[in-house]
Amino acid sequence: MDSTTGFYNGLYYEIAGEGQPLVLIHGGLVNSGLWNDQFEVFAQHCRVLRYDVRGFGQSKPPTAYYSNHGDLRDLLDFLGIERATVLGLSMGGGIAIDFALAYPDHTAALIPVAAGLGGYHSEKTSPLQDELRAAYESGDKPRAVELSLRLWTDGPHRTPDQVDAAAREKIRAMTIHTFDLPDTENWLQPLKPPAIDRLAQIRVPTLFVVGDQDVPDILDICTRIVTTVTKARKAVIAGTAHHLNVEKPDEFNRIVLDFLKSLPH
Repeated sequence: MDSTTGFYNGLYYEIAGEGQPLVLIHGGLVNSGLWNDQFEVFAQHCRVLRYDVRGFGQSKPPTAYYSNHGDLRDLLDFLGIERATVLGLSMGGGIAIDFALAYPDHTAALIPVAAGLGGYHSEKTSPLQDELRAAYESGDKPRAVELSLRLWTDGPHRTPDQVDAAAREKIRAMTIHTFDLPDTENWLQPLKPPAIDRLAQIRVPTLFVVGDQDVPDILDICTRIVTTVTKARKAVIAGTAHHLNVEKPDEFNRIVLDFLKSLPH
């Protein structure tokens, strides 16, 4: 499969395939390598774009204020893509939702995967989250990486030995790289008003994909979106947590492709 890689305004991207455009946005612990089991498969059916969010992977860190949804709009304009289905996992799911709200005319459909949600705040943090934050702030990166795997890749109801070892190591390698990058939060401009207060404005076909072993906050966000967004439904992948596309790529790919085939052209 032929693909094109490049940089635009500091953003690293890769694009391949023909047909309806599909954007893949990675989560906050990883980079566009998250989609290694999806990119070539999806490119057989549509025009697929994956990229590293600003400050992640091979993309450059910010030097001025920016928004992730604005970055995506600029990248699509550069590539001549007027309208796309936007798929994102975790942080990337939150970006996808923000994009759908900020640029509804440029959004054909929405696929939040184990997605975050702008303006959502958990009632309380878990002891594991507190331990992870303490390890990261103390500079103990190896421990912080392992704790992040336990929290997100394993999920709250599984032990590491119950999770596919290869999937854990794929996420570990990307998380190590991410934890070595500089913090860019101070430059980031969130969508205002936040997405949590605007979900009813989303009018495009929406599929929320979630693993049944994910953390309670993600399952709660799934319920909020499916009950508030008019054209939303959910797909649950059993026996997976936050990085479900890495744990069960074949099932994940089938769910996404079936949804894409159901969309009006």
